[in-house]
Amino acid sequence: MSTALLNVNDMNAGYGKETIIKNISFAVQQGDFLGIIGPNGSGKTTLLKVLTRVIPHYQGEITFENTLLRQIPLRAFARKVACVAQESTSYFSFSAEEIALLGRSPHLGRWQQEGKTDFAIAEESLRATDTLLFKDKDMNTLSAGERQRVIIAKALAQEPKLLFLDEPTSHLDIGHQIQILNLLQKLNREKNLTIVIVLHDLNLASEYCNRIILMDQGRIFKEGNADEVLTYKNIEEVYKTLVLVHKNPLSNRPYIILVSGKDR
Repeated sequence: MSTALLNVNDMNAGYGKETIIKNISFAVQQGDFLGIIGPNGSGKTTLLKVLTRVIPHYQGEITFENTLLRQIPLRAFARKVACVAQESTSYFSFSAEEIALLGRSPHLGRWQQEGKTDFAIAEESLRATDTLLFKDKDMNTLSAGERQRVIIAKALAQEPKLLFLDEPTSHLDIGHQIQILNLLQKLNREKNLTIVIVLHDLNLASEYCNRIILMDQGRIFKEGNADEVLTYKNIEEVYKTLVLVHKNPLSNRPYIILVSGKDR
């Protein structure tokens, strides 16, 4: 029996009669920082929706901790798996603390109120994401980077083993992007939190992910470490654009440079 935290075997999924994900198989090991990359329309977000049970798959098997995903009660699943979706545009008038406390919902009974333990866990999650100082502030008054860190705090308050994130840095400036990914890297290393993250930026995927899945047209085009996946041949074939791939002099990981039309 596999020791992988999550296993996907020959899985197909989509919307209605349209198949988006086609015969995908891969495993997520405990402690992975797995990046999922690929051009628009390659199936990245659909894959995450299947893995987080937003939409069902209709062929193949997905197991979490060696149990079929469909056999795990949703509340039990939410106690171990959290998801940070692409940023919401409105948080009503919730404070940062109230948002973090929402992460405790899977651990409470239907009419049960949060107790001291729940408040302590929410506070620790805010502290871990460096957002405790504005726990009483309205979410709509915070910057994009601050809001994203609070949403991650909410996910941490679930006390998950596995955290999914869908392009958590897509609307952030470069400073906030690094801040968020440094935080995730710290949680991955210090708390052994397993992370699966969809990213658009290939260089961020290269720097932060220990494994990368490159998707193309609903299939896995290449899987491996950054050196194996982020070659100029793979990138040019999937993204249909010319690139140069060098080594980052500090990390020794691949660094991708786009070749503009005037340089060809």
